[in-house]
Amino acid sequence: MERTVYIRLRHRIQVRAREEILLKDIAQLIVDEMLYEQLSKMKIYEVSEQDRNIIIIDVMMVIRLITEILPNLEIQTQGPSQVIVEVVPKKKRVSLPLFILVWLLLFIGAALTIMNFHEDVSMQAVQQRIYTIITGEIDDKPLIFQIPYSIGLGLGMILFFNHLFKKRLNEEPSPLEVEMFNYQLDLDNYVAMKENKESMKNIDER
Repeated sequence: MERTVYIRLRHRIQVRAREEILLKDIAQLIVDEMLYEQLSKMKIYEVSEQDRNIIIIDVMMVIRLITEILPNLEIQTQGPSQVIVEVVPKKKRVSLPLFILVWLLLFIGAALTIMNFHEDVSMQAVQQRIYTIITGEIDDKPLIFQIPYSIGLGLGMILFFNHLFKKRLNEEPSPLEVEMFNYQLDLDNYVAMKENKESMKNIDER
Protein backbone atom coordinates (compact mmCIF):
# COMPACT_ATOMS: atom_id res chain seq x y z
CA MET A 1 0.00 0.00 0.00
CA GLU A 2 1.41 3.39 -1.00
CA ARG A 3 1.73 5.91 1.82
CA THR A 4 2.31 9.66 1.61
CA VAL A 5 4.74 11.90 3.46
CA TYR A 6 4.51 15.69 3.31
CA ILE A 7 7.81 17.55 3.64
CA ARG A 8 8.41 21.25 4.11
CA LEU A 9 12.06 22.28 4.22
CA ARG A 10 13.10 24.99 6.65
CA HIS A 11 14.61 28.15 5.22
CA ARG A 12 17.79 28.22 7.34
CA ILE A 13 19.23 26.26 10.25
CA GLN A 14 22.39 26.51 12.34
CA VAL A 15 24.61 23.56 13.30
CA ARG A 16 27.97 22.96 14.93
CA ALA A 17 31.03 21.49 13.23
CA ARG A 18 31.14 17.68 12.98
CA GLU A 19 27.41 17.45 13.72
CA GLU A 20 24.99 15.04 12.09
CA ILE A 21 22.06 16.67 10.30
CA LEU A 22 18.85 14.65 10.62
CA LEU A 23 15.73 15.03 8.52
CA LYS A 24 13.78 16.45 11.49
CA ASP A 25 16.43 19.20 11.78
CA ILE A 26 15.94 20.52 8.26
CA ALA A 27 12.27 19.80 7.59
CA GLN A 28 8.77 19.58 9.00
CA LEU A 29 7.14 16.21 8.39
CA ILE A 30 3.56 14.99 8.18
CA VAL A 31 3.40 11.20 7.98
CA ASP A 32 1.98 8.16 9.75
CA GLU A 33 3.24 7.78 13.31
CA MET A 34 4.74 4.41 12.42
CA LEU A 35 7.03 6.06 9.87
CA TYR A 36 7.63 9.35 11.66
CA GLU A 37 10.32 8.03 14.01
CA GLN A 38 12.16 6.30 11.19
CA LEU A 39 12.07 9.31 8.87
CA SER A 40 12.72 12.03 11.46
CA LYS A 41 15.94 10.32 12.61
CA MET A 42 17.20 9.70 9.09
CA LYS A 43 20.73 11.02 8.59
CA ILE A 44 20.85 13.53 5.74
CA TYR A 45 24.35 14.98 6.07
CA GLU A 46 27.33 15.02 8.40
CA VAL A 47 29.30 18.25 8.72
CA SER A 48 33.03 17.67 8.21
CA GLU A 49 36.11 19.81 8.69
CA GLN A 50 36.29 20.32 4.91
CA ASP A 51 32.90 22.03 4.83
CA ARG A 52 32.82 25.78 4.80
CA ASN A 53 30.44 27.89 6.87
CA ILE A 54 27.51 27.46 4.43
CA ILE A 55 26.04 24.15 3.19
CA ILE A 56 23.08 23.87 0.80
CA ILE A 57 20.86 20.78 1.04
CA ASP A 58 18.58 20.41 -1.98
CA VAL A 59 15.12 18.84 -1.74
CA MET A 60 16.03 16.35 -4.51
CA MET A 61 18.84 15.02 -2.32
CA VAL A 62 16.34 14.51 0.52
CA ILE A 63 13.87 12.72 -1.77
CA ARG A 64 16.62 10.46 -3.12
CA LEU A 65 17.70 9.41 0.38
CA ILE A 66 14.12 8.70 1.44
CA THR A 67 13.27 6.64 -1.65
CA GLU A 68 16.41 4.52 -1.16
CA ILE A 69 15.03 3.36 2.19
CA LEU A 70 11.28 3.51 1.47
CA PRO A 71 10.78 3.11 -2.30
CA ASN A 72 7.00 2.73 -2.04
CA LEU A 73 6.51 6.03 -0.23
CA GLU A 74 4.86 8.91 -2.06
CA ILE A 75 6.59 12.22 -1.27
CA GLN A 76 4.86 15.59 -1.47
CA THR A 77 7.05 18.67 -0.97
CA GLN A 78 5.93 22.13 0.08
CA GLY A 79 7.79 25.42 0.53
CA PRO A 80 11.49 26.06 -0.24
CA SER A 81 13.41 23.73 -2.53
CA GLN A 82 16.61 23.98 -0.49
CA VAL A 83 17.67 24.64 3.08
CA ILE A 84 20.66 26.80 4.02
CA VAL A 85 22.79 25.21 6.74
CA GLU A 86 25.04 27.64 8.58
CA VAL A 87 27.98 26.04 10.38
CA VAL A 88 28.45 28.08 13.55
CA PRO A 89 31.88 27.92 15.20
CA LYS A 90 32.23 27.58 18.95
CA LYS A 91 31.70 30.85 20.73
CA LYS A 92 34.80 32.44 22.15
CA ARG A 93 34.84 34.62 25.22
CA VAL A 94 34.76 38.29 24.36
CA SER A 95 37.99 40.06 25.20
CA LEU A 96 37.32 42.94 27.60
CA PRO A 97 40.01 45.25 26.10
CA LEU A 98 38.61 44.58 22.60
CA PHE A 99 35.07 45.28 23.81
CA ILE A 100 36.15 48.60 25.36
CA LEU A 101 38.07 49.56 22.21
CA VAL A 102 35.09 48.85 19.92
CA TRP A 103 32.73 50.67 22.31
CA LEU A 104 34.97 53.74 22.35
CA LEU A 105 35.30 53.75 18.55
CA LEU A 106 31.52 53.55 18.09
CA PHE A 107 30.85 56.16 20.77
CA ILE A 108 33.39 58.65 19.42
CA GLY A 109 32.32 58.01 15.81
CA ALA A 110 28.63 58.56 16.63
CA ALA A 111 29.44 61.70 18.64
CA LEU A 112 31.55 63.16 15.81
CA THR A 113 28.79 62.38 13.29
CA ILE A 114 26.15 64.20 15.35
CA MET A 115 28.43 67.17 16.02
CA ASN A 116 29.43 67.51 12.37
CA PHE A 117 25.78 67.36 11.31
CA HIS A 118 24.85 70.07 13.81
CA GLU A 119 27.74 72.20 12.60
CA ASP A 120 26.66 71.78 8.96
CA VAL A 121 23.09 72.93 9.67
CA SER A 122 24.22 75.67 12.13
CA MET A 123 22.15 74.19 14.95
CA GLN A 124 23.65 76.41 17.65
CA ALA A 125 22.97 79.58 15.65
CA VAL A 126 19.39 78.44 15.03
CA GLN A 127 18.81 77.81 18.73
CA GLN A 128 20.31 81.18 19.63
CA ARG A 129 18.05 82.88 17.07
CA ILE A 130 14.92 81.10 18.38
CA TYR A 131 15.83 82.06 21.96
CA THR A 132 16.25 85.71 20.93
CA ILE A 133 12.92 85.73 19.05
CA ILE A 134 11.03 84.26 22.03
CA THR A 135 12.70 86.12 24.93
CA GLY A 136 14.08 89.20 23.22
CA GLU A 137 17.44 88.54 24.87
CA ILE A 138 20.77 87.40 23.38
CA ASP A 139 22.36 84.30 24.90
CA ASP A 140 25.38 82.47 23.44
CA LYS A 141 24.39 79.28 25.29
CA PRO A 142 20.58 78.92 25.36
CA LEU A 143 20.58 75.87 27.66
CA ILE A 144 16.80 76.02 27.96
CA PHE A 145 16.75 74.70 24.36
CA GLN A 146 20.00 72.74 24.25
CA ILE A 147 19.34 70.48 27.27
CA PRO A 148 15.81 69.33 26.22
CA TYR A 149 17.06 68.93 22.64
CA SER A 150 19.91 66.66 23.77
CA ILE A 151 17.56 64.54 25.90
CA GLY A 152 15.06 64.36 23.04
CA LEU A 153 17.79 63.28 20.62
CA GLY A 154 18.67 60.31 22.85
CA LEU A 155 15.02 59.34 23.39
CA GLY A 156 14.40 59.62 19.65
CA MET A 157 17.22 57.17 18.92
CA ILE A 158 15.80 54.71 21.46
CA LEU A 159 12.34 54.93 19.90
CA PHE A 160 13.76 54.67 16.35
CA PHE A 161 15.74 51.49 17.07
CA ASN A 162 12.94 50.15 19.35
CA HIS A 163 15.44 48.85 21.90
CA LEU A 164 16.63 49.89 25.33
CA PHE A 165 19.75 47.75 25.82
CA LYS A 166 18.35 44.20 25.27
CA LYS A 167 14.72 45.10 26.00
CA ARG A 168 12.37 45.62 23.05
CA LEU A 169 9.87 48.42 23.55
CA ASN A 170 7.13 46.84 21.39
CA GLU A 171 6.65 44.10 18.81
CA GLU A 172 6.97 46.40 15.81
CA PRO A 173 10.31 45.92 14.02
CA SER A 174 12.60 48.91 13.75
CA PRO A 175 13.64 50.27 10.30
CA LEU A 176 17.12 48.87 10.90
CA GLU A 177 15.71 45.39 11.60
CA VAL A 178 13.63 45.53 8.40
CA GLU A 179 16.68 46.52 6.35
CA MET A 180 18.78 43.76 7.94
CA PHE A 181 15.97 41.26 7.24
CA ASN A 182 15.82 42.29 3.55
CA TYR A 183 19.60 42.12 3.30
CA GLN A 184 19.59 38.60 4.82
CA LEU A 185 16.93 37.47 2.33
CA ASP A 186 18.98 38.78 -0.61
CA LEU A 187 22.10 37.13 0.82
CA ASP A 188 20.29 33.81 1.30
CA ASN A 189 18.96 33.89 -2.28
CA TYR A 190 22.46 34.56 -3.59
CA VAL A 191 24.00 31.79 -1.51
CA ALA A 192 21.25 29.32 -2.44
CA MET A 193 21.91 29.90 -6.14
CA LYS A 194 25.70 30.02 -5.95
CA GLU A 195 26.37 27.19 -3.50
CA ASN A 196 23.71 24.77 -4.75
CA LYS A 197 25.56 22.64 -7.30
CA GLU A 198 22.29 21.29 -8.70
CA SER A 199 20.89 24.70 -9.61
CA MET A 200 23.53 25.56 -12.24
CA LYS A 201 25.50 23.50 -14.73
CA ASN A 202 28.65 24.77 -16.44
CA ILE A 203 29.47 23.75 -20.01
CA ASP A 204 32.63 21.96 -18.84
CA GLU A 205 30.59 19.73 -16.48
CA ARG A 206 28.48 18.11 -19.22
